[in-house]
Amino acid sequence: MTSNELGNWLRLLLTPGVGNESARKLLATFGLPEAVFRQSPPALRAMVGPKAAQALLTPPDDLDAAVGRLLAWLAEAPDRHVLTLDDPRFPPELLEMADPPLLLYVMGQLDALHHPRRLAIVGSRNPTPQGEANARQFATALGQAGVCVVSGLALGVDGAAHEGALLADAPTIAVVGTGLDRVYPKRHLSLAHRIVARGALVSEYPLGTPPLPAHFPQRNRIIAGLSQGTLVVEAAVQSGSLITARLAAEQGREVFAIPGSIHAPQSRGCHALIRQGAKLVESAQDILEDLRITAAPAGASADRGSPDAAPSQPADPDPLLDAMGFDPVSLDALQARTGLDTATLQARLLELELEGWVGRLPGGLLQRIGQG
Repeated sequence: MTSNELGNWLRLLLTPGVGNESARKLLATFGLPEAVFRQSPPALRAMVGPKAAQALLTPPDDLDAAVGRLLAWLAEAPDRHVLTLDDPRFPPELLEMADPPLLLYVMGQLDALHHPRRLAIVGSRNPTPQGEANARQFATALGQAGVCVVSGLALGVDGAAHEGALLADAPTIAVVGTGLDRVYPKRHLSLAHRIVARGALVSEYPLGTPPLPAHFPQRNRIIAGLSQGTLVVEAAVQSGSLITARLAAEQGREVFAIPGSIHAPQSRGCHALIRQGAKLVESAQDILEDLRITAAPAGASADRGSPDAAPSQPADPDPLLDAMGFDPVSLDALQARTGLDTATLQARLLELELEGWVGRLPGGLLQRIGQG
């Protein structure tokens, strides 16, 4: 794509009053952006109204700076790309959406966008220890089976899903709500670099775009659109993860949900999805069977662990873990169940926490991690 062609796409997207819907109407009627800008004022007014039509007649003040910034960004590394709707590399699944992005910025491996097996894993930004472990374990198992994990780079379940895929040396795609010249949240900077090396970062937002709240629900449609199905690990009833699941269902994709404790707020969204027809899954194998994925890719390591990779029980049965069960529990309730004095109980809990069997929740609650 020449700089003039790129400039015309940016001009269309940066024109005040012309959103994605209006831009799609213009493109569907007149063709490529350069054809849009050759139209007469009456023709434009008929499509988008007088105010937006007038704005289309004059390039935005910041257009030259935006084009220069983008060209410089593209020149910095060979793994940086801009894909427009008419680019043959544009993911065809997104073209089937009611509101596809008009332009995609990509950092990393373009092949990831065309991986034959893609599954979204989404969930709470504040998961329980078990929820975070589930996201990582499912992503690792799916990655080992040849699946590319798609998520949103957010804290909590998203980050754990990307980490799990990378543990399996599998590609993973992060669809973000900022420009690709910044990483949000900042603590995922290292993770973002690792994703670029093995998969791809994707955004529809121009360089310099900050993490505005409205962008994150909007990017969820791309997460759903890129994936054959969506797995919700943990989610509140009102959450972005349920938006992703709804969008996936509307696009005819599979929706999977992991059940959890009836006492955990993070499980209520998954339970609601299951009541609405999402498929309850207890292991990664459930998803693989549903998507008819039966064989790991050639060369997959046989010693990476089972498809539901975390150890489920210490070598010797532990009475304290048995007393905990799998629901969140307070220290007082656990003491009543076990009869242990406070010092002994806290010392043993610390040992189990350091060994990865117990996690701490807000409010002083504890939770056992694993399948038991």
